[in-house]
Amino acid sequence: MTAYGTTSPRNNRPGSEARSSSGLGARRVVLDSAKAVLALALVLGAATACGQTTESGSQKAKEWKVGDCAGPDKSKTKDSFKALDCDDSGATLKALAVKDGEIFAGAVECPAGTDEIISVKVSFGGDASTTGLPSKTVCGRNLSGDHPGDAGAGGGQLVVGDCVDDQAKEVACASGGNKVLALTKTADKCPAEADNPIELFPSPGRPYDAICTKKA
Repeated sequence: MTAYGTTSPRNNRPGSEARSSSGLGARRVVLDSAKAVLALALVLGAATACGQTTESGSQKAKEWKVGDCAGPDKSKTKDSFKALDCDDSGATLKALAVKDGEIFAGAVECPAGTDEIISVKVSFGGDASTTGLPSKTVCGRNLSGDHPGDAGAGGGQLVVGDCVDDQAKEVACASGGNKVLALTKTADKCPAEADNPIELFPSPGRPYDAICTKKA
């Protein structure tokens, strides 16, 4: 919203490397810890809107459920969140879905409209940011009117309807870029109208390795 984990946001991305490919003329690029990989703060730096919250293993962990709210935890790292009542002035997002925790950021698939992805980790001692175990993943939508996770808005998890540049970096469709028509395992599975497929180097857990795009 990502990812992943990181994801998105948090849209800073290192450079990508492109090279020629055969077949449909797809380019292969190194996709960094951007939201197409759904980078979670647990594993990768925040790329799409991603964060984390920690709980103690010696206490009963919060049972996160759809509709719960959270907000920034300023007592911890900049990407940390804490559970809050939805009417609390500090609440910034509401859970659209609650999924199992994942070691690999790319294995988390949040629903459309997810703006923020929070990795809930349980700590049994030590620094939770480095030793905590992933327990749950909260797919959150902002309580404000700002929704970068909406299709085409330039943030969140990469979905059909988003836009990317030629290096697979997501951009807001209003600023140009190539329209995402499908996300497939290989470029030859792309629909015929996808005249600019981009093949990605494999990433653990990610359900696709090709972005089927149409040139703007």
